[in-house]
Amino acid sequence: MKPNFEEMSVPHLRAYVLQHRDDMEAIRALFYHPSLKWKTMPPLSTPEGLPIAENIRIAEEAIKQKIEIEKQLQKEKELEERLRHKIEPETQ
Repeated sequence: MKPNFEEMSVPHLRAYVLQHRDDMEAIRALFYHPSLKWKTMPPLSTPEGLPIAENIRIAEEAIKQKIEIEKQLQKEKELEERLRHKIEPETQ
């Protein structure tokens, strides 16, 4: 049974694709992963230079979400590293 590619983080999906290089479904999922999609932001100011408060709020929210995703990925990476250090002595 294949894993749910849409729920996998990019690093986990990338590792899966490297191990299953012929799995076209996994490769497509990696290329079209939601966190890798480019988001177009609305203009932050009018042509006259006046700020657009709602668009600034939208941009701030997108930046906060991206930061949270990066923090989560960093936590996962640190956990993986701690587990690796814990398991390595047991396997040697």
